[in-house]
Amino acid sequence: MGILIGLEHVSHEWPGKRVLDDQTIGINEGERIGIVGRNGDGKSTLLEIVAHALEPDAGSVTWRRGISVGYLGQADQLDDADPVRRAIFGDVPEYTWASDARIRSILGELVGDLDLDGAVGELSGGQRRRVDLCRVLCGTWDVICMDEPTNHLDLAAIEWLAQHLRGRWPAGTGALLVVTHDRWFLDEVCEHMWEVHDRRIEPFEGGYSAYIQQRVERDRQAAVMEERRQNTLRKELNWLAHGAKARTSKPKFRVEAARALIADDPPLRNPLELKRLAVSRLGKQVIEMKDVSFAYDGGPRVIDDVSWIIGPGDRYGILGANGAGKSTLLALMTGSLEPTSGTVKVGASVRFGFMSQHLDALSERDGWRVLEVLGRYKRSYLVGGKMQSPTQLVEHLGFEQRELQNFVRDLSGGQRRRLALLCVILEEPNVLVLDEPGNDLDTDMLAVMEDLLDSWPGTLLVVSHDRYLMERVTDDQFALIDGHVRHVPGGVDEYLRLISAGSPEGEASAPGTGDQRAGGEKDPATPRPGDALTNQERRELKKRFDAVSRKLEKTTGDPARLRAAMAEVDASDYAALMAAQAELDACLAEREALEDEWLELSERLGIE
Repeated sequence: MGILIGLEHVSHEWPGKRVLDDQTIGINEGERIGIVGRNGDGKSTLLEIVAHALEPDAGSVTWRRGISVGYLGQADQLDDADPVRRAIFGDVPEYTWASDARIRSILGELVGDLDLDGAVGELSGGQRRRVDLCRVLCGTWDVICMDEPTNHLDLAAIEWLAQHLRGRWPAGTGALLVVTHDRWFLDEVCEHMWEVHDRRIEPFEGGYSAYIQQRVERDRQAAVMEERRQNTLRKELNWLAHGAKARTSKPKFRVEAARALIADDPPLRNPLELKRLAVSRLGKQVIEMKDVSFAYDGGPRVIDDVSWIIGPGDRYGILGANGAGKSTLLALMTGSLEPTSGTVKVGASVRFGFMSQHLDALSERDGWRVLEVLGRYKRSYLVGGKMQSPTQLVEHLGFEQRELQNFVRDLSGGQRRRLALLCVILEEPNVLVLDEPGNDLDTDMLAVMEDLLDSWPGTLLVVSHDRYLMERVTDDQFALIDGHVRHVPGGVDEYLRLISAGSPEGEASAPGTGDQRAGGEKDPATPRPGDALTNQERRELKKRFDAVSRKLEKTTGDPARLRAAMAEVDASDYAALMAAQAELDACLAEREALEDEWLELSERLGIE
């Protein structure tokens, strides 16, 4: 395995922030590397330096002789006047690429809906992104560097891209570097991880899940070392301040060692924390949609005859292709749009917290400073038993004091989304509606947001192409297909199978819709175990299923702990041994009963 690209003593600084400091690392043949880190820590800068799109302030980047490197940046460099085919293939003759089955497959997946003779300047932002991605994938590169390749792709396209990259090169050849916040994609594609933090690059073996496990262990070891250092530091400070009165001086080497210890105080990484504020009381009725349809300006129906009941405590994810109407469905639910036909009833006690995909509420305040935005809310909130101001809460999200004077328009995409999410929470809603909440957020911030949503006591509706986030924070997923909503008990995998096989047009099975199609025809699909349940029955069973799952997870380590405790009991103490054995037997019996109940509930709900 030879090295393809080597970085030696690379350093780089942007105005006001140094992102890389004297870093040396290499990229070998066959490596598939995911690059993660906090927003602004230098992930994209590193990728640009590797791809020779940016010259580092110091150090060198060496490519092995004769290799070619493809680069997909966050912003494309396409010429608006070029036709799409030229943007993808340049001056390569059509007969060369049109006869290649691999290239035809890429074109069909990414730009099959576009006119290859149309001008790039007439495309939307998402379409331009797909053209630029197509440009990179159609090339023959030894190394590909990709910055957020899953942006503007739906779930099916993301899965296709992962499969394509896994099989693009034979084993042990080629190399891939990818910056993305999509953790499912990282686990599927990458076998190595680089974390960019504190001006350095730290490599890890394995995909995203393995990286998280290793990082937890690294942080644990660092905490132990820091505790030891602090203990030594306290002793040295005490010695410096309270040395023997009779001495007129202290040994010079000891003083210098103490000062060095004090000076070696490592800068703390800015922690992220998003805490749950108070939630308004939520009544029994939340949202009831009955025979709802919607069309824009007399066009075809985007939403077609949907009946759906959303109850208190429901945690639903909404899946669908780009342009399927997911954002329109959310707007109908929250009252931002009036249906063309049918009715939408919203409970009297409902207080919506709505974060749109494009952060519309925040975009209206582009000319405001962050401090002015936060000034619209109450002066203090009770959080964790303490009163905290909005400015203190926003600092938990990684904002520094000096950044509170920045204009909203000058914030990075990740900062804007963090601020928008906090503004939603500050409204103290009881129904959270989130449209693509994971866009622009780094993996650390996504984990923080998921922790918050995990404990959210109200109703939660999420639209997202991030399947990791979707499956983590929602209990049930529903697909919007051909204007109809249908339940997908198998989650994202079942949805992908449906669209791959071609879902019957007009099929719908959201709670409250029954088993009938819009026209009254019976659904010919084979019924699933959970299809006969009423909405109320399914909700109760799902709540019990979630409770059993949480209890199983919570007691996972109990048998091992009890066995270890039993091993420490004095062998001659018969009574203590019997008591320890009885406790272990009770624990195992409880877990066995929980496992049996979990299996029964999963079968009744049709969960595979």
